[in-house]
Amino acid sequence: MNYKFFIAWRYLFSKKGHHAINIISAISACGVGIATLTMVCTLSVFNGFQGLVTDLFTDFDPELSVRPAEGRIIAANAPALLALRQRKDVAVVTNSLEEQALIVRDGRQTVVTIKGVEDNFSEQMNLSSLLYPVMGEEKPTLHADVLEFCIPGIQLALHLNLRPDYEQPLQVYAPKRGERVNVANPMSSFNSDELLSSGYVFQVKQAKYDANYILTSLPFTQHLFDREGKISQVELKLKEGINVSRAKRDIARQLGDKFVVYDRYEQQEDVFRIMAIEKLIAYLFLTFILFVASFNIVGSLSMLMLDKQNDIQTLRNLGATSKDIRRIFILEGSLISLFGAIMGMLLGVALCWLQQQYGFISMGQSEGAFIVESYPVVVRAEDVVLILSTVMVVSVLVVWYPIYRQISDEC
Repeated sequence: MNYKFFIAWRYLFSKKGHHAINIISAISACGVGIATLTMVCTLSVFNGFQGLVTDLFTDFDPELSVRPAEGRIIAANAPALLALRQRKDVAVVTNSLEEQALIVRDGRQTVVTIKGVEDNFSEQMNLSSLLYPVMGEEKPTLHADVLEFCIPGIQLALHLNLRPDYEQPLQVYAPKRGERVNVANPMSSFNSDELLSSGYVFQVKQAKYDANYILTSLPFTQHLFDREGKISQVELKLKEGINVSRAKRDIARQLGDKFVVYDRYEQQEDVFRIMAIEKLIAYLFLTFILFVASFNIVGSLSMLMLDKQNDIQTLRNLGATSKDIRRIFILEGSLISLFGAIMGMLLGVALCWLQQQYGFISMGQSEGAFIVESYPVVVRAEDVVLILSTVMVVSVLVVWYPIYRQISDEC
């Protein structure tokens, strides 16, 4: 064993000349432990919310989305896109078109996003967790003969007062492409059509979709927006057991530079970027608290160096340099931080496990007011490594300069 580490280890547990040194060392370790515990719990809560948002978006967003690299609209019969249907790792291919339109019903107007999908959309989405019947229990359909049906988001249905028994169709208006608004007759500048109820609404538990989206058939959407033969994206569902990242790279390589492939995280890039920034800010703030808590170690080491003056002189007589002695006390400070970090880490992980199992910290007193009743937590191995590394780096930075000054004065 390295003699410097051996001496630092003995100093950590040996009896000191002043009992206050042991007390201050224990307080220092507890301070680091509490800061570590706070970091573990806080970052785990951010992970939990990120996982919750991921689960909410998963049912609506496709596994992979193929979109044009330039512009918003692509031809549905592009050879590169048709070739995707022949891939052995792809289970379902669905063309879709998204555009904004004006919905009018009983004098109420609202701008919504119309999403037209192909008939196999039910194979693409996990409909069992999204759709809720409001009229009958028949399988939802988006078109039949000359009739067109829609599935609105639940918040949008409430806003438009779409009762379960409503039969009056929704009036849908979209501006004609390439035409200016006719001031004398504004309605002549719009395409209009009607949508009937499918007897279902969908709920993703995200206002972005629930309050703004309407699902309908792709031909209806293409006709309404003068986009015959055009789509805005190709949605892909991979077969079971296929690695999404590897499939994404292979498909992007096959399509070339004219198309971009997005996974679920990239489709909601803004949401996850904001969450990542919030987590980073929380980490930096807690690191500052850890930095302040670590200053207790300086007081403990200063008193220890005064208590061990005879030992320091003996080490010098045996040939130890000032650098060697400084390393002993730096190791001593690192050991105090390490013990505190391990204690805080174990307590933090235990608290997170209890929260996962029993959810004793609730989101609020009002039942049903939140998507989840208690704070979600997920402990990740990379966060554990990051926190331990941060504790050790901060402890060395805090104690290095005071030790350097005090030991140098002895030279």
